Amino acid sequence: MADKKEKLFSEFPSVSTEEWLAKIQVDLKGADFEKKLVWKTNEGFKVQPFYRMEDLKDLKSIDSLPGEFPYLRGTKKDNNLWLVRQDIVVDDATVANGKALDILNKGIDSLGFKIKGKNLSPELIETLLKDICAECVELNFTTCPNKVAELAQILVEYFKKKGYDLSKLIGSVEYDHFNVMLKKGKEKEDFVQTCKQLLDITAELPKYRTFTVHANSLTNAGAYIYQELGYALAWGNEYLRQLTDAGLPAAAVAKKIKFVMGVSTNYFMEIAKFRAARTLWANIVASYNPECHGECKNQGANGECRCAAKMKIHAETSQYNQTVFDSYVNLLRSQTEAMSAALAGVDSMTLVPFDKAYKEPDEFSEHLARNQQLLLKEESHFDKVVDPAGGSWYIETLTASIAREGWKQFLSVCEDGGFETAVRGGKVQETINTSNKARHEAFAKRRETLLGTNQFPNFNETAADKIVEDAACHCGCATEEKTIDTLCTERLADEFEALRLATEKSAHRPKAFMLTIGNLAMRQARAQFSCNFLACAGYEVVDNLGFDTVEAGVEAAMEAKADIVVLCSSDDEYAEYAVPTFKAINGRAIFIVAGSPACMEDLKKEGIENFIHVRCNVLETLKEYNAKLLK
Repeated sequence: MADKKEKLFSEFPSVSTEEWLAKIQVDLKGADFEKKLVWKTNEGFKVQPFYRMEDLKDLKSIDSLPGEFPYLRGTKKDNNLWLVRQDIVVDDATVANGKALDILNKGIDSLGFKIKGKNLSPELIETLLKDICAECVELNFTTCPNKVAELAQILVEYFKKKGYDLSKLIGSVEYDHFNVMLKKGKEKEDFVQTCKQLLDITAELPKYRTFTVHANSLTNAGAYIYQELGYALAWGNEYLRQLTDAGLPAAAVAKKIKFVMGVSTNYFMEIAKFRAARTLWANIVASYNPECHGECKNQGANGECRCAAKMKIHAETSQYNQTVFDSYVNLLRSQTEAMSAALAGVDSMTLVPFDKAYKEPDEFSEHLARNQQLLLKEESHFDKVVDPAGGSWYIETLTASIAREGWKQFLSVCEDGGFETAVRGGKVQETINTSNKARHEAFAKRRETLLGTNQFPNFNETAADKIVEDAACHCGCATEEKTIDTLCTERLADEFEALRLATEKSAHRPKAFMLTIGNLAMRQARAQFSCNFLACAGYEVVDNLGFDTVEAGVEAAMEAKADIVVLCSSDDEYAEYAVPTFKAINGRAIFIVAGSPACMEDLKKEGIENFIHVRCNVLETLKEYNAKLLK
């Protein structure tokens, strides 16, 4: 069989990179290769249209195996299992317990409980965990930062009371001093002292993580992938640096750190991000020379603890790209995100329900979120193969590129005094908020798109009646004055949705009429473009097959009581049709020319002001129309 295979492949001569490039240049017919085919990413590097084995020749890390340091290919050797997590807000312990028991029978094997600090008590934990076997499920707890040590103590006492083998329990008590600073602009407790307390209290829970890096907060604030990666590493390193400086063992600290990372819909880049994160973090931890005291057999050449270098990753799908309109498309986005995280080998995952953007998720949306992960396991078998991306020329190169840019970001933070210094000075917030602003500007011009919002909207959908305002703080903290700059968490779709909601709530829904005339192909293409453009603001759009004369088109538009008339034709024909149409309308409706014709300046001299085309700022243009049309 081997001989046959060799003979088969020997019949195909190898093709060099130069030959591929020559063939591509022929197919491009003179077009610029860089401009047409090379993707310039927001992460600061270029992605080529094709890759070959030679692109991997300088990548040393690809020689490692799954489960081996530096964990590029994952921390597991035999499978790609991850835990399916769902979080529960604990307003009533009995109700929350009932919900937990119910979803444990529906595929959940990791529970997250969000407890208000003012309600915390041993009795609450007793009621909350009634009939839940702590040895059979991962349990994760979140509460107010100034109550987290008390929560940990209550849990340890509860587990002992129930007779559990504490060495087998898996979970977390999520304490993140820096996330509170980033999101709420304040701090209330002594960071190092609280960490020491947690490490001491949970010493008997070796598999419980207590120091959390909520890098998903950066994702939900619009961070680029390399920024989330670099800041996440600096965030985790801040725990290591400050706590080892305070005399705590590096291995003990590293084994208590958990990363909660976001996932965007940039499919291959996200796979690469998680792979890069593991190997970079492993090397950061290794630089602290964590001592292995015999509790594990995974040791480096100098006896350093390799288990401490394993990155514990919980992935959470993005809220930044969720939309209120056409909200079922959120399912497609989160499914793609979940696939990236699963293939990249995360330890656990939460899928944000599709309706999170406009109300508290209900049983239906939570059911779908659970099943999205179960489908990846039971139908697609994503849990069976370790690091399926390993060896892919494209993904391995992406991994190295993202690792390089993320490392630059990490080093930049370290050179400026560390993550805490950067947060206190507002530098992290400024950087992420600047990225958020840039992404909103790109979204306004449709260089970044969300299907159903700024591209191909559902023309007749309404959404005002399904939005439920919920500004309640689930942690129970009182509102206090900010002392530190905070992240802006405005979703990408927010401003477009505000336009449509304003249209929906107005006394009159504007009507846009497509006056199609002339060249058949061009008028149809421009009418479709214009319908999608104007429907982004919720306007009623009326398309037409075509008119023989300008007069006939204007008459039909006036009979339809159009508020906007869009002339759709070819560039050459606009010189003939635009001015007569504008004069025939005579101010009875907003007149728009679809396109950017060569005669635009001449048309402007005739008083024509409105042109819509691919280089337009869609958001600002629609805001101008809304200001004129809505009553």
